[in-house]
Amino acid sequence: MDAPGDRIRLDGKVALITGAARGQGAAEARLFTARGAKVAITDVLEAQGQELAAALGKNALFIRHDVTDHGSWTAAVAATVASFGRLDILVNNAAIHWTRSIVEEDPADVERLLKVNLLGPFLGMQTSVPAIRAAGGGSIVNISSTAGLTGIALHGAYASSKWGLRGLTKAAALEFGPDGIRVNSIHPGMIMTPMIEGAADEATQSARYPIPRFGRSEEVATTMLHIVCDATYSTGSEFCVDGGILAGIHVGD
Repeated sequence: MDAPGDRIRLDGKVALITGAARGQGAAEARLFTARGAKVAITDVLEAQGQELAAALGKNALFIRHDVTDHGSWTAAVAATVASFGRLDILVNNAAIHWTRSIVEEDPADVERLLKVNLLGPFLGMQTSVPAIRAAGGGSIVNISSTAGLTGIALHGAYASSKWGLRGLTKAAALEFGPDGIRVNSIHPGMIMTPMIEGAADEATQSARYPIPRFGRSEEVATTMLHIVCDATYSTGSEFCVDGGILAGIHVGD
């Protein structure tokens, strides 16, 4: 029997995925190429990005890319189109994260986080949409967070960026819908990636989850596959991949 999503194909599609050298972005790049897409893997982590692109073969390209820089975005989009002929899918995955009290936060760090997590996706849509329009439409997916759906203590800076990205997604969905471009957000919970490995105790923290474990990058990628395929009628929507943590309150809490 086919597993969920086994029949979804992305043949002929070209995707640009930021922060794709490792973690969720890398899982998305692997799944997309396995389903027939060509993928531009962009990141500041050159060695890891080049290694992944080499492993994926001729349908993958690594581009060193600073998502906070407009010129770097322009160059990344141009390189993708020059190599693969078009651009259909943009995944704004690159992000940085830490936990810190609002009163102890360094304003310079907050500015850096907002540039990566919010300005980056804004610039990504600004520079990518003309190419996606030229391809006849497509899909943009912004990786937000459960911290973009509910308050989480010690996440003041991070939550600001992820709530902002949620709002930006909705505004972009309205703006680009007439061009045949769907814009949605994914809101992962605790996903076991290099960003949290060593910083979070899975057994303790996931004990209150309806699915009592952290998620895996491949599970986010599978959700994304359904969102970006042409058969999807969703835009401006939020998709949770959170193990059910936002479903409600456990008895006894």
